[in-house]
Amino acid sequence: MNTDLGDYRKSYEKQELLEKNLSENPLEVFQKWFHEVDTNFDVGETNAMTLSTIGLDGFPKSRVVLLKKFTYEGFIFYTNYESEKGKAIANNPNVCISFFWPEAERQVIIKGKAEKIAENLSDGYFESRPRGSQLGALVSNQSQTLESREELENRLKTLEEDFKGKEIARPDFWGGFIVKPVEIEFWQGRPNRLHDRIRYKLNESYDWIQDRLSP
Repeated sequence: MNTDLGDYRKSYEKQELLEKNLSENPLEVFQKWFHEVDTNFDVGETNAMTLSTIGLDGFPKSRVVLLKKFTYEGFIFYTNYESEKGKAIANNPNVCISFFWPEAERQVIIKGKAEKIAENLSDGYFESRPRGSQLGALVSNQSQTLESREELENRLKTLEEDFKGKEIARPDFWGGFIVKPVEIEFWQGRPNRLHDRIRYKLNESYDWIQDRLSP
């Protein structure tokens, strides 16, 4: 197979990213960008982000997860703590999360450290999930091998019977992580591949230092 994609080209011309229009705090910039994309563009899932971890085998691995909350402290998502990514984070909490919103010609790339959130916060979010999603968290031994699809569906049927008419408590192996950022880069597509890249880095005094990167 020999597929040449050299002619795939797009000119980015929608917006610009200038220092004079930016807050000193990158979390405020992220909030503004997220709102603009969510309001003005048909993205589908604005909160879809790529999470990259370093696996126990030493290789980086990236997958798409959903951002469920962001605050001045960081970015929160939920998962099975015993999954491949959960074990990777337990072994090495240094992660990268990134957002790509092609309709807005924007990217956000965030380096940070991931840690478990408080159990009561995970409990609260688990209670807010649809019942099917609650059962799904119990059914799936995430990242473990399966003999067949039927094995998974049979487990679900069994649990549906076991929990009929009962509340479903959050299992200990499932909950939230917060990624506390140490670096955030905002990328805005521009013509001729001369993109705008503004980076914020947290210094030793916990102040955000802003600079512009070459495209």
